[in-house]
Amino acid sequence: MSVGASFLLQVNQSFDRAARFTDHDPTLLASIKTCKNIFYTSFPIKRDDGSIEVIHAWRAEHSHHKLPTKGGIRYAPDVDSEEVQALAALMTYKCSLVDVPFGGAKGGIRINAKKYSPAELERITRRYVFELVRKNFIGPGLDVPAPDVGTGGREMAWIADTYMQLRPGEIDGLACVTAKPVSQGGIQGRVEATGRGVFYGVREVCGIAEDMKSLGLSTGLDGKRVVIQGLGNVGYHAARFFQQSGAVLVSLAESEGAIANPKGLDLEQVMSYRREHRSIVGFPGATNLQRREDALEVECDILIPAALERQIGEENAPKVKAKMVVEAANGPTTFEADQILAQRGIPVIPDAYINAGGVTVSYFEWVKNLGHVRFGRMQKRFEQGAYGRLLQAVEEVAGRRFTKAETERLTRGAGEEDLVNSGLEETMTTAYHPIREVWKKHRGAIDLRTAALIVAIDKVAVSYEELGIFP
Repeated sequence: MSVGASFLLQVNQSFDRAARFTDHDPTLLASIKTCKNIFYTSFPIKRDDGSIEVIHAWRAEHSHHKLPTKGGIRYAPDVDSEEVQALAALMTYKCSLVDVPFGGAKGGIRINAKKYSPAELERITRRYVFELVRKNFIGPGLDVPAPDVGTGGREMAWIADTYMQLRPGEIDGLACVTAKPVSQGGIQGRVEATGRGVFYGVREVCGIAEDMKSLGLSTGLDGKRVVIQGLGNVGYHAARFFQQSGAVLVSLAESEGAIANPKGLDLEQVMSYRREHRSIVGFPGATNLQRREDALEVECDILIPAALERQIGEENAPKVKAKMVVEAANGPTTFEADQILAQRGIPVIPDAYINAGGVTVSYFEWVKNLGHVRFGRMQKRFEQGAYGRLLQAVEEVAGRRFTKAETERLTRGAGEEDLVNSGLEETMTTAYHPIREVWKKHRGAIDLRTAALIVAIDKVAVSYEELGIFP
């Protein structure tokens, strides 16, 4: 069985477990569970040395209950049909949980991006987009990709440019893909959105006194011991926000190894050391762990796997010493590990909720591209003027003049990044409570992942019913 097939099985097992706690028609549940469209293509590309290589690529659209579908594109050597279907399903449930009006999708190209030059990656990306356009698997109202493992803003800019060339005159064409560079129609705050969303979500979870008391923890993040596996875009920004909030990073892990220090690690110093030495191993003052996977077994309050799927399995789940696990990556905990951690009283904050920050801000970018106006442009100066008039009124009543610095700070209007972060905070804060309510209703019978999937299934089912597909 391939890794992807195993991952798809894990996702479907979790779905089936949650479906048993709903009263929806079995046929409706089967329809929600099944991937609607899967596209496979292969094409030749010329390498820089003149040789020809055949590239294999996929795109899965899991659900059309809302359009467009939405999901990242990953460049990884183990991508296959089952993996993109599993990830697309997670995207459906994720979008439903945070009330983002997309169906789930995912794409992948089977390459190790580190082994290709930028010119080769550009040729691969543009040809992939050509194939997607040819089969109607991309478009502002059809299917909107985003980055994933091995891709970023550069690749998204290539995708947008290729699409616009193939669809000249399409006024909303830039909305065909999100997480573009800001200069190419992207939105401020998107790069760190997933990591920031993880921070907002965990902060909300840790603010509930009843739940923290049951774990033997105080409320808030200050002083919490945190382990983060993976220092890519998600892990790095999550680590930065946690450290700024007063949490202590006791262990960090990357592909080359893992380090630990119970007194805490300074993130920026670690990253600077890594840029210089191409590894975090050997960082002064830290202990090198024997294996990178050993970071998952370091004693801590919050364990955040932010790398790849299936990192915590039945072999190491009994050794996890965290008070809670936070799935910043997609599917880092297996079905079997879920059960072991639940039996041990270790809650898992599920990926379908906690890493939804990226798709939330991608939604904001999509709306911005469709509206053709930058967030904040219409109201920023008006807000500054209104706040200024209020300060003048206060000065007249109080007989005190505000300094120039105070005036600038108190009258600053909201810009695009302010509005994006505010919307993300609102989304992550409010989305957790329906999950918690379902979890409390079935306490002892289900975990948080099952509760999240129950909420997602109910929302998708309502869409199907409103479409008149099922009575």
